Amino acid sequence: MRVAVVSESFLPTVNGVTTSVVRVLEHLAANGHEAMVVVPAAGSPRAYAGFPVHEVPALAYRQFPVGLPNSQVSGLLERFRPDVLHAASPFLLGAQAIAAANRLGVPSVAIYQTDVSGYAKRNRLSAASAFASRLTRWIHEGADLTLAPSTTALADLRAAGVSRLERWGRGVDIERYHPRRRAHAGVAGLRARLARSDEVVVGYVGRVAPEKRLERLAELRGIPGLRLVIVGDGPAMPSVTRALDGMPVDFLGALHGDDLAEAYAAFDVFVHTGTEETFGQTLQEAHASGLPVVAPRAGGPIDLVATGVDGILYDPASDSELREAVAGLVASRDLRARMGEAGRRRVLGRSWSAICDQLLEHYGAVMTRRALVDTRV
Repeated sequence: MRVAVVSESFLPTVNGVTTSVVRVLEHLAANGHEAMVVVPAAGSPRAYAGFPVHEVPALAYRQFPVGLPNSQVSGLLERFRPDVLHAASPFLLGAQAIAAANRLGVPSVAIYQTDVSGYAKRNRLSAASAFASRLTRWIHEGADLTLAPSTTALADLRAAGVSRLERWGRGVDIERYHPRRRAHAGVAGLRARLARSDEVVVGYVGRVAPEKRLERLAELRGIPGLRLVIVGDGPAMPSVTRALDGMPVDFLGALHGDDLAEAYAAFDVFVHTGTEETFGQTLQEAHASGLPVVAPRAGGPIDLVATGVDGILYDPASDSELREAVAGLVASRDLRARMGEAGRRRVLGRSWSAICDQLLEHYGAVMTRRALVDTRV
């Protein structure tokens, strides 16, 4: 199978879109498929997993490169002659790629990962929100299939008028993120630097951005025995730092690879406060690490956390439920252990290999449907 992957984000930028794309490329390489990658210019490697990576012009917005439509895209697709187009979180670049694929008779699969309309609503840009909703519908209606990561995302897309939808989650590295890391010397050293032996470490991993609503962690102020740790960086850091001033909190900055896995292993509880997640990859990583998860009952976390089993979903409109959920876990080692073990069991079937096998099945389905349409014509 020949797969053209067009992504709005790629290395060296690290986020959920990039992580998903690199895992897909690794799976394609491991299973003998061919691929080509088209991404916004941001200093990406010239190849990944043995596949060529082509950069197109981009502009910077909020620390992210945004790919611009370019005649190069159509030429690359025409020369590569893919069997299917994979459009990761399509926006300007992805929309052009989907249109070019349609002209060439190539079926396309669009991966929905970014709620642009929700971003506009949060920033009180009502006109922009309506435009974003229409743009989302236009982009995804051009694709043969759109894969959404959660039931909430599926509902939002249906409400926007998008058809031909299926749910496709995200994988997690169940070997890198593993409870056994807690026994590593590096984790023990990190834990000793972060907290006393009688303290419970409550941690967050992710971008420090307005939509993550990390200022709400101030509600945890005064919980006995709690130590807060934030892993990540981003534009909301000044606001978050002010909100948490005077609390027992450590900011570790952005971490990746084994350093990130060791940070998870040093936590006792994982907490998330954002209400606009289309999925929630860090929640899966926390579960794989054997941690109970506290998250809002909104968006992607609804599919990832079972309250009372492997964590707690709190009402994001409540002034007290976040604090009550975290305080209960801080107070009970047994509850943390039970929920953490259940979280680990929950993700064991979500390896990237299994998730990418599902993706290949979706590729095959759109290729078959397009071939049947072409035969009838």
